[in-house]
Amino acid sequence: MDSNTFAEELLREEKVAVTPGGAFGECGEGYVRCSLASSMENLKESLVRMERFLERHKKQVG
Repeated sequence: MDSNTFAEELLREEKVAVTPGGAFGECGEGYVRCSLASSMENLKESLVRMERFLERHKKQVG
């Protein structure tokens, strides 16, 4: 799964927005960027959602 697909699916399935690494050039592909400009409560919830997403897609990610 490329970084753009990862970001789109994460947003669609878990309502968590990240920036695909590919947006920063070829070297960024395979990564995503996350903003930490939110409350600690929101950050913790987003990590729970990301973990849930990764568990469902672990064969496609990585």
